[in-house]
Amino acid sequence: MALDIETLVDLYRDMWLIRAFEFGLEREFKKGNVPGMLHTGVGQEATQAALAAHLKATDAFFPDHRCHGINALAEEKHQGDGERIMAELFGRATGVCSGKGGSLHSANPKVGNFGDNAVEGSYMATVLGVALAFQMRGQPNVACCIIGDGTVGRGEFHESLNMAAIWKLPVLYACVNNGYAISTPVGKAHASADIVDLARGYGFPCEQVDGNDIEAAYEAVQKAVEHIRAGKGPYFLEFKTWRWQGIFSGEFRPPEEVRYWKEERDPIKLARRKILERGSLSAADLDRIEAEAKAQIEEWIEFAKSSPPPDPAKATADVYVGW
Repeated sequence: MALDIETLVDLYRDMWLIRAFEFGLEREFKKGNVPGMLHTGVGQEATQAALAAHLKATDAFFPDHRCHGINALAEEKHQGDGERIMAELFGRATGVCSGKGGSLHSANPKVGNFGDNAVEGSYMATVLGVALAFQMRGQPNVACCIIGDGTVGRGEFHESLNMAAIWKLPVLYACVNNGYAISTPVGKAHASADIVDLARGYGFPCEQVDGNDIEAAYEAVQKAVEHIRAGKGPYFLEFKTWRWQGIFSGEFRPPEEVRYWKEERDPIKLARRKILERGSLSAADLDRIEAEAKAQIEEWIEFAKSSPPPDPAKATADVYVGW
Protein backbone atom coordinates (compact mmCIF):
# COMPACT_ATOMS: atom_id res chain seq x y z
CA MET A 1 0.00 0.00 0.00
CA ALA A 2 1.41 3.39 -1.00
CA LEU A 3 1.83 5.97 1.75
CA ASP A 4 -0.02 9.26 1.53
CA ILE A 5 2.15 11.97 0.01
CA GLU A 6 2.36 14.03 3.22
CA THR A 7 3.84 11.13 5.16
CA LEU A 8 6.21 10.24 2.34
CA VAL A 9 7.48 13.81 2.10
CA ASP A 10 7.97 13.99 5.87
CA LEU A 11 10.04 10.81 5.71
CA TYR A 12 12.02 12.20 2.78
CA ARG A 13 12.83 15.26 4.88
CA ASP A 14 13.87 13.06 7.81
CA MET A 15 16.15 10.99 5.57
CA TRP A 16 17.86 14.10 4.28
CA LEU A 17 18.29 15.38 7.83
CA ILE A 18 20.00 12.11 8.74
CA ARG A 19 22.29 12.14 5.71
CA ALA A 20 23.21 15.79 6.13
CA PHE A 21 23.91 15.11 9.81
CA GLU A 22 26.25 12.23 8.97
CA PHE A 23 28.07 14.07 6.16
CA GLY A 24 28.51 17.17 8.31
CA LEU A 25 29.68 15.11 11.26
CA GLU A 26 32.16 13.18 9.12
CA ARG A 27 33.55 16.41 7.69
CA GLU A 28 34.11 17.85 11.15
CA PHE A 29 35.55 14.56 12.40
CA LYS A 30 38.20 14.68 9.67
CA LYS A 31 39.06 18.23 10.78
CA GLY A 32 39.65 16.97 14.32
CA ASN A 33 36.61 18.70 15.80
CA VAL A 34 34.85 15.49 16.88
CA PRO A 35 36.65 13.37 19.50
CA GLY A 36 36.63 9.59 19.77
CA MET A 37 35.46 7.06 17.20
CA LEU A 38 32.92 7.61 14.44
CA HIS A 39 30.72 5.06 12.67
CA THR A 40 28.34 6.63 10.18
CA GLY A 41 25.04 5.27 8.91
CA VAL A 42 25.05 6.79 5.42
CA GLY A 43 22.95 4.57 3.17
CA GLN A 44 20.73 3.37 6.01
CA GLU A 45 18.54 6.47 6.28
CA ALA A 46 15.25 4.77 5.37
CA THR A 47 15.52 2.26 8.19
CA GLN A 48 16.24 4.90 10.82
CA ALA A 49 13.55 7.28 9.56
CA ALA A 50 10.96 4.49 9.59
CA LEU A 51 11.78 3.51 13.17
CA ALA A 52 11.80 7.13 14.38
CA ALA A 53 8.40 7.73 12.81
CA HIS A 54 6.74 5.10 15.02
CA LEU A 55 8.60 5.27 18.32
CA LYS A 56 7.16 7.57 20.98
CA ALA A 57 9.01 9.41 23.73
CA THR A 58 7.48 6.93 26.18
CA ASP A 59 8.96 3.98 24.29
CA ALA A 60 12.60 2.90 24.61
CA PHE A 61 15.18 2.28 21.95
CA PHE A 62 18.73 1.04 22.19
CA PRO A 63 20.67 2.39 19.18
CA ASP A 64 23.69 0.77 17.59
CA HIS A 65 26.94 2.46 16.48
CA ARG A 66 25.42 3.91 13.30
CA CYS A 67 22.32 5.51 14.80
CA HIS A 68 23.20 9.20 15.03
CA GLY A 69 20.22 9.81 12.75
CA ILE A 70 17.52 8.23 14.90
CA ASN A 71 19.09 9.81 18.01
CA ALA A 72 18.80 13.24 16.40
CA LEU A 73 15.27 12.64 15.11
CA ALA A 74 14.11 11.53 18.57
CA GLU A 75 15.43 14.76 20.08
CA GLU A 76 13.98 16.90 17.30
CA LYS A 77 10.54 15.24 17.23
CA HIS A 78 10.00 15.00 20.99
CA GLN A 79 11.85 18.03 22.38
CA GLY A 80 12.69 20.21 19.38
CA ASP A 81 16.40 20.29 20.09
CA GLY A 82 18.21 17.92 17.75
CA GLU A 83 21.29 20.12 18.00
CA ARG A 84 21.96 18.62 21.45
CA ILE A 85 22.95 15.33 19.82
CA MET A 86 25.42 17.17 17.61
CA ALA A 87 26.83 18.97 20.64
CA GLU A 88 27.18 15.65 22.45
CA LEU A 89 29.22 14.21 19.59
CA PHE A 90 31.45 17.29 19.71
CA GLY A 91 31.98 16.62 23.43
CA ARG A 92 30.34 19.87 24.56
CA ALA A 93 28.53 20.74 27.78
CA THR A 94 25.27 21.46 25.90
CA GLY A 95 25.07 17.85 24.71
CA VAL A 96 22.41 15.42 25.91
CA CYS A 97 24.96 13.83 28.26
CA SER A 98 26.90 17.04 28.92
CA GLY A 99 29.59 15.93 26.48
CA LYS A 100 30.48 12.76 28.35
CA GLY A 101 28.65 10.25 26.16
CA GLY A 102 30.03 10.86 22.71
CA SER A 103 29.13 8.77 19.70
CA LEU A 104 28.69 5.42 21.40
CA HIS A 105 27.07 6.50 24.65
CA SER A 106 24.64 9.30 23.81
CA ALA A 107 21.44 8.70 25.75
CA ASN A 108 18.34 10.58 26.82
CA PRO A 109 15.51 8.46 28.28
CA LYS A 110 13.21 11.51 28.11
CA VAL A 111 12.95 10.94 24.34
CA GLY A 112 13.21 7.15 24.58
CA ASN A 113 16.94 6.94 23.85
CA PHE A 114 18.49 4.46 26.29
CA GLY A 115 21.91 4.59 24.66
CA ASP A 116 24.37 2.37 22.88
CA ASN A 117 27.22 0.40 24.39
CA ALA A 118 30.78 -0.06 23.14
CA VAL A 119 30.17 -3.81 23.41
CA GLU A 120 27.80 -4.50 20.53
CA GLY A 121 25.08 -6.93 21.56
CA SER A 122 25.26 -6.27 25.29
CA TYR A 123 22.09 -4.18 25.18
CA MET A 124 20.21 -7.18 23.78
CA ALA A 125 20.20 -8.29 27.41
CA THR A 126 19.49 -4.80 28.76
CA VAL A 127 16.45 -4.30 26.54
CA LEU A 128 14.77 -7.24 28.27
CA GLY A 129 14.74 -5.39 31.59
CA VAL A 130 13.09 -2.30 30.10
CA ALA A 131 10.57 -4.47 28.25
CA LEU A 132 9.77 -6.41 31.42
CA ALA A 133 9.18 -3.14 33.28
CA PHE A 134 6.74 -2.01 30.58
CA GLN A 135 4.95 -5.35 30.82
CA MET A 136 4.74 -5.39 34.62
CA ARG A 137 3.36 -1.84 34.65
CA GLY A 138 0.79 -2.63 32.00
CA GLN A 139 2.17 0.06 29.69
CA PRO A 140 1.59 -0.39 25.93
CA ASN A 141 5.14 0.68 25.16
CA VAL A 142 7.78 -0.73 22.83
CA ALA A 143 11.37 -1.54 23.74
CA CYS A 144 13.29 -1.42 20.47
CA CYS A 145 16.72 -3.00 20.09
CA ILE A 146 18.63 -1.90 16.98
CA ILE A 147 21.39 -4.34 16.04
CA GLY A 148 23.64 -5.06 13.09
CA ASP A 149 24.21 -8.39 11.40
CA GLY A 150 27.54 -8.72 13.22
CA THR A 151 25.80 -8.76 16.60
CA VAL A 152 24.00 -11.94 15.59
CA GLY A 153 27.25 -13.81 16.23
CA ARG A 154 27.11 -13.07 19.96
CA GLY A 155 25.40 -15.22 22.55
CA GLU A 156 23.17 -12.38 23.70
CA PHE A 157 21.32 -12.55 20.39
CA HIS A 158 19.89 -16.00 21.02
CA GLU A 159 19.53 -15.52 24.77
CA SER A 160 17.55 -12.33 24.24
CA LEU A 161 15.22 -13.71 21.57
CA ASN A 162 14.57 -16.81 23.66
CA MET A 163 13.71 -14.87 26.83
CA ALA A 164 11.52 -12.39 24.95
CA ALA A 165 9.65 -15.29 23.37
CA ILE A 166 9.13 -17.15 26.65
CA TRP A 167 7.84 -14.09 28.51
CA LYS A 168 6.13 -12.49 25.49
CA LEU A 169 7.98 -9.24 26.12
CA PRO A 170 7.21 -6.08 24.12
CA VAL A 171 10.51 -6.05 22.23
CA LEU A 172 11.02 -4.91 18.64
CA TYR A 173 14.24 -6.38 17.27
CA ALA A 174 15.38 -4.17 14.40
CA CYS A 175 18.25 -5.97 12.69
CA VAL A 176 20.00 -3.66 10.23
CA ASN A 177 21.72 -6.12 7.92
CA ASN A 178 24.12 -3.92 5.98
CA GLY A 179 26.08 -6.84 4.57
CA TYR A 180 29.28 -6.62 6.57
CA ALA A 181 30.52 -7.04 10.13
CA ILE A 182 33.59 -4.82 9.88
CA SER A 183 34.93 -6.43 6.67
CA THR A 184 33.37 -9.90 6.90
CA PRO A 185 30.43 -10.53 4.52
CA VAL A 186 27.37 -11.71 6.42
CA GLY A 187 27.20 -14.93 4.40
CA LYS A 188 30.71 -15.86 5.53
CA ALA A 189 29.91 -15.42 9.21
CA HIS A 190 26.49 -17.10 9.51
CA ALA A 191 24.82 -20.22 8.18
CA SER A 192 22.35 -17.97 6.36
CA ALA A 193 22.93 -14.51 4.88
CA ASP A 194 19.29 -13.82 5.82
CA ILE A 195 19.27 -13.23 9.56
CA VAL A 196 15.51 -13.64 9.68
CA ASP A 197 16.09 -17.38 9.11
CA LEU A 198 17.93 -17.57 12.43
CA ALA A 199 15.22 -15.67 14.32
CA ARG A 200 12.19 -17.65 13.13
CA GLY A 201 12.96 -20.59 15.38
CA TYR A 202 11.87 -18.62 18.44
CA GLY A 203 8.23 -18.68 17.48
CA PHE A 204 7.26 -15.04 17.17
CA PRO A 205 6.60 -12.97 14.01
CA CYS A 206 9.68 -12.33 11.89
CA GLU A 207 9.87 -10.41 8.63
CA GLN A 208 12.54 -9.39 6.16
CA VAL A 209 12.21 -5.91 4.69
CA ASP A 210 13.88 -3.91 1.94
CA GLY A 211 15.65 -1.47 4.23
CA ASN A 212 16.23 1.00 1.40
CA ASP A 213 12.54 1.29 0.46
CA ILE A 214 11.11 3.87 2.84
CA GLU A 215 7.50 2.80 2.23
CA ALA A 216 8.25 -0.87 2.87
CA ALA A 217 10.29 -0.03 5.98
CA TYR A 218 7.64 2.35 7.34
CA GLU A 219 4.79 -0.13 6.88
CA ALA A 220 6.79 -3.00 8.37
CA VAL A 221 7.61 -0.99 11.51
CA GLN A 222 3.99 0.14 11.79
CA LYS A 223 2.78 -3.47 11.65
CA ALA A 224 5.35 -4.61 14.20
CA VAL A 225 4.65 -1.77 16.63
CA GLU A 226 0.89 -2.36 16.47
CA HIS A 227 1.48 -6.06 17.25
CA ILE A 228 3.64 -5.22 20.27
CA ARG A 229 1.38 -2.48 21.65
CA ALA A 230 -1.53 -4.94 21.50
CA GLY A 231 0.32 -7.14 24.01
CA LYS A 232 1.12 -9.93 21.54
CA GLY A 233 4.81 -10.17 22.37
CA PRO A 234 8.03 -9.57 20.44
CA TYR A 235 8.58 -8.96 16.74
CA PHE A 236 11.72 -9.31 14.62
CA LEU A 237 12.45 -7.18 11.55
CA GLU A 238 15.48 -7.65 9.32
CA PHE A 239 16.21 -4.59 7.20
CA LYS A 240 18.30 -5.46 4.16
CA THR A 241 20.42 -2.41 3.46
CA TRP A 242 24.04 -1.38 2.87
CA ARG A 243 26.40 1.11 4.48
CA TRP A 244 28.30 3.41 2.17
CA GLN A 245 31.41 3.69 4.32
CA GLY A 246 33.59 0.94 5.67
CA ILE A 247 34.22 0.71 9.37
CA PHE A 248 37.60 2.32 8.75
CA SER A 249 39.27 4.39 6.04
CA GLY A 250 39.86 2.58 2.78
CA GLU A 251 37.57 0.43 0.69
CA PHE A 252 37.54 -3.36 0.74
CA ARG A 253 34.33 -4.02 -1.18
CA PRO A 254 34.13 -4.77 -4.92
CA PRO A 255 33.76 -1.59 -7.03
CA GLU A 256 30.69 -2.93 -8.80
CA GLU A 257 29.00 -3.56 -5.45
CA VAL A 258 29.73 -0.03 -4.28
CA ARG A 259 28.42 1.42 -7.54
CA TYR A 260 25.22 -0.64 -7.41
CA TRP A 261 24.22 0.37 -3.88
CA LYS A 262 25.12 4.03 -4.26
CA GLU A 263 23.62 4.56 -7.69
CA GLU A 264 20.80 2.02 -7.93
CA ARG A 265 19.73 1.45 -4.31
CA ASP A 266 20.26 4.81 -2.61
CA PRO A 267 17.19 5.10 -0.30
CA ILE A 268 16.92 8.86 -0.82
CA LYS A 269 17.03 8.54 -4.61
CA LEU A 270 14.36 5.83 -4.45
CA ALA A 271 12.10 7.98 -2.26
CA ARG A 272 12.61 11.00 -4.50
CA ARG A 273 11.57 8.95 -7.53
CA LYS A 274 8.40 7.81 -5.77
CA ILE A 275 7.41 11.38 -4.89
CA LEU A 276 8.08 12.73 -8.38
CA GLU A 277 6.13 9.88 -10.01
CA ARG A 278 3.05 10.87 -7.99
CA GLY A 279 3.28 14.41 -9.31
CA SER A 280 2.51 16.20 -6.04
CA LEU A 281 5.87 17.92 -5.76
CA SER A 282 8.40 19.09 -8.30
CA ALA A 283 12.13 18.46 -8.44
CA ALA A 284 12.61 22.05 -7.25
CA ASP A 285 10.41 21.36 -4.21
CA LEU A 286 12.53 18.36 -3.28
CA ASP A 287 15.74 20.27 -3.87
CA ARG A 288 14.43 22.87 -1.42
CA ILE A 289 13.78 20.20 1.22
CA GLU A 290 17.33 18.94 0.78
CA ALA A 291 18.77 22.45 1.07
CA GLU A 292 16.73 23.16 4.21
CA ALA A 293 17.95 19.96 5.86
CA LYS A 294 21.56 20.78 5.06
CA ALA A 295 21.15 24.33 6.38
CA GLN A 296 19.61 23.05 9.59
CA ILE A 297 22.52 20.70 10.18
CA GLU A 298 25.02 23.51 9.61
CA GLU A 299 23.19 25.46 12.33
CA TRP A 300 23.52 22.48 14.65
CA ILE A 301 27.23 22.24 13.90
CA GLU A 302 27.72 25.92 14.66
CA PHE A 303 25.77 25.46 17.90
CA ALA A 304 28.10 22.61 18.85
CA LYS A 305 31.25 24.51 17.96
CA SER A 306 30.18 27.56 19.95
CA SER A 307 29.19 25.55 23.02
CA PRO A 308 31.56 25.33 25.99
CA PRO A 309 33.47 22.17 26.89
CA PRO A 310 32.37 20.20 29.97
CA ASP A 311 33.37 21.48 33.40
CA PRO A 312 36.00 19.06 34.82
CA ALA A 313 34.49 19.61 38.27
CA LYS A 314 31.34 17.86 37.04
CA ALA A 315 33.11 14.80 35.64
CA THR A 316 31.27 12.40 37.96
CA ALA A 317 27.88 14.16 37.86
CA ASP A 318 25.10 11.88 36.60
CA VAL A 319 27.49 8.94 36.49
CA TYR A 320 26.81 7.47 39.92
CA VAL A 321 23.41 7.42 41.61
CA GLY A 322 23.14 10.11 44.28
CA TRP A 323 26.20 12.06 43.16
